[in-house]
Amino acid sequence: MSKQPIGIFDSGVGGTSIWKEIHALMPYEHSIYLADSKNAPYGPKGKKAITELSIKNTEYLIEQGCKIIVVACNTATTNAIDYLRANYPVPFIGIEPAIKPAALQTQTHAVGILATEGTLSSELFHKTSLLFAKNITVLEQTGDGIVELIETGQLHSEEMKTLLKLYLQPMIDANIDYLVLGCTHYPYLIPILIDLLPKHLKIIDSGQAVAKQTKSVLEQHALLNASTTTPNIKFFTNGNPQIMQSLIPEKFKVETLDF
Repeated sequence: MSKQPIGIFDSGVGGTSIWKEIHALMPYEHSIYLADSKNAPYGPKGKKAITELSIKNTEYLIEQGCKIIVVACNTATTNAIDYLRANYPVPFIGIEPAIKPAALQTQTHAVGILATEGTLSSELFHKTSLLFAKNITVLEQTGDGIVELIETGQLHSEEMKTLLKLYLQPMIDANIDYLVLGCTHYPYLIPILIDLLPKHLKIIDSGQAVAKQTKSVLEQHALLNASTTTPNIKFFTNGNPQIMQSLIPEKFKVETLDF
């Protein structure tokens, strides 16, 4: 099984930010990335629908022989990963907002989190927040419209900047010193955020931690690929392939799937 691919899915192209970290850490691992852009964003859909979409994505990746599945979507993780782990035989890696490091490191006792509605309203997020952020102020902001803009190729639009300014100003006014990105689409905003935020403010996302955890779980299950040959890497989307193509290295080609 060690030569089988790592499976990664997201509600769209955002999880490619996670794939990049996994590929950088484990460059010889085969991988399959599945973008359910047709149904993005997952955030407003509710737990039942999110779970059903996650099942569909999982079953496709298992059919392709994936040895582990990375749920590269905060909303799918917080709403569906317990079900997936209970019902499928492969290991699952989830994503959740990095509240813990922000809460432990804040000097102003105020941190901001920019995330989807589905993540902020989830039971898992509230448990994590209560556990690690008892004595600090957590300013939660739903990033309405951000995923849609990224999924339609408007990452660098004026509309995006206007939205971000609207969402960030209350956090800046509250003197946050850490901004936690709670959606895998959002690391693509970092160059824009750096221009909009005070210089002392630090941005945290989960990408590197997820890659390290994926490697650790592969090691635990003796599933690491020992080969150093060129890996077979595939990208699939049920949306506009050009959007994803703009976010990944040119040598990889995006294929469209009707799923």
